[in-house]
Amino acid sequence: MYSFDGGSYRLSSFDGGGFTLGLILCAAGLVVLLGATFAVARRLGKHSVVDVAWGLGFVAVALISLFASAGSGTPGRRYLITAMVVVWGVRLAWHIGRRNAGHGEDPRYAAMLEKVPDDGRNAYALRMIYGLQGLLVLFISLPVQVAQYCRAFKLSGPMLHLPPGVRVNGFGIHADERGLGLIAALGVVVWAIGLFFEAVGDWQLKAFKADPTNKGMIMDRGLWRYTRHPNYFGDACVWWGIWLVAAETGVGAFTVLSPIVMTVFLTKGSGAALTEKRMAGRPGFDEYVARTSAFIPWPPRRA
Repeated sequence: MYSFDGGSYRLSSFDGGGFTLGLILCAAGLVVLLGATFAVARRLGKHSVVDVAWGLGFVAVALISLFASAGSGTPGRRYLITAMVVVWGVRLAWHIGRRNAGHGEDPRYAAMLEKVPDDGRNAYALRMIYGLQGLLVLFISLPVQVAQYCRAFKLSGPMLHLPPGVRVNGFGIHADERGLGLIAALGVVVWAIGLFFEAVGDWQLKAFKADPTNKGMIMDRGLWRYTRHPNYFGDACVWWGIWLVAAETGVGAFTVLSPIVMTVFLTKGSGAALTEKRMAGRPGFDEYVARTSAFIPWPPRRA
């Protein structure tokens, strides 16, 4: 990919072959991870353990891509985007693991599996819970994977026209690899805001539920005063921030469907929509909905 910039050229390169191999390795890694999770779920008698594997699946993809892309992408971007995913994924897995410890099956999975005959439940769960989660992780993580195989250069020299196929060395043309820029910096800021909302929102909700005096009440304090789902809003921001870091490469911008799918999944899928369906009818919930933003943080509306 070439672009002219005042006497110099910008060149973006993408290792398609390396990416394809890395994609296969990531898929294989997810099969191993989710297969092991399925075995643990059968032993414990509950499939809710797959929720812990959600964050760990992204961590596995990021680390596999990092090692598989050695020598292909810009080192700084590779390490940055991997660190962003690992910090987010490990925190999420740790939080969900602690939250679910000592509890039985998640009502979502119980309702899904009760419609299936007993002798077919494990096969159904393997397809519709573990298989679907693996496909979602593989698709949503595309910005992470693509960014690992991208390099950007700034070419300068006496030649103002660089025909396709011309070798840089020996023609008086200098190639300077471009590092992280303003778009990547913006991505880190968006990611950090998202991680703050997700982590602090989870912590505030945990503290609220731990207080017996709050039993039967609606959480409307802290970040929950400004959005009904600070954790899901934060999750979406995390992945838009990761996409921005990838989009700066040029090729990474084409993975924009990944954060869109994640946002739809969080707002319309098993995230906010399912939570609100479960909360409907509780005392004070309608009033909370009437005054509080559904997703994007905003000052409460006056009654």
